[in-house]
Amino acid sequence: MMNYSPGPPDTPAVRAEDLTVVRGPRTVLRGLDFTVPRGQITGLLGPSGCGKSTLMRSIVGTQAKVTGALDVLGHPAGHPTLRTRIGYVTQAPSVYDDLTVRQNLDYFAAILAPGHAAADHRHSDVTRVIEDVDLTSHADALAGNLSGGQRSRVSLAVALLGTPELLVLDEPTVGLDPVLRRDLWTLFHDIAAQRGATLLISSHVMDEAERCHRLLLMREGEILADDTPDALRTRTGADTVEAAFLHLVDEATAAGRKREQKKEQKKEETTR
Repeated sequence: MMNYSPGPPDTPAVRAEDLTVVRGPRTVLRGLDFTVPRGQITGLLGPSGCGKSTLMRSIVGTQAKVTGALDVLGHPAGHPTLRTRIGYVTQAPSVYDDLTVRQNLDYFAAILAPGHAAADHRHSDVTRVIEDVDLTSHADALAGNLSGGQRSRVSLAVALLGTPELLVLDEPTVGLDPVLRRDLWTLFHDIAAQRGATLLISSHVMDEAERCHRLLLMREGEILADDTPDALRTRTGADTVEAAFLHLVDEATAAGRKREQKKEQKKEETTR
């Protein structure tokens, strides 16, 4: 069962203590302790299958069998008041293929701000996010006729509706060309700097780590490091975040082997 401890307004956007997720016989997240500071871009990096998506689902409140404490914007993860305060983009585009880009956004905007009185605001909000993701020339195209990268951008546009305080983006740049990736990262930094939003962005591409204010490096359901890119490079003596990550992986592997050796030694001693 997940516990909740309320905190003051200046608390981090996300705070986790002993966060654990078990799926069948497998422990996917192993007692994680971390914070995500407000108004910054935090990168969640690690190889495929290390638990990044599970962690993100836990934060937005859609993951089952979560234990430990997980506070998001001053509330327990999944609290009803968070629904309009968090924008979430999954790896698979969440759009309706038989609607145009604008119709998709009109639909989701109406859910966030229903009623005739909000019509003008919805229209301007939809136009803004279409421009943000550079889909103005495709606004009237059916989503089903778009490329994979364009469909991903529609999902991102949906998440940007209503200017959320926290954006949780699961590998939003996968399948995009280098120019569009660069432009999206510029947008992410503008959102953090100008709108004061917090962004948690996952990736398995290590060069994107250099674009983040802070990093959570994951491996096999555990957090290897929670620090800034500069601090990680200094701590490990590495030139890049990728080299720093590999250094930390080697350290963790060596420490795990020592633990296993000690366990084997104890077993041998007890059987003598």
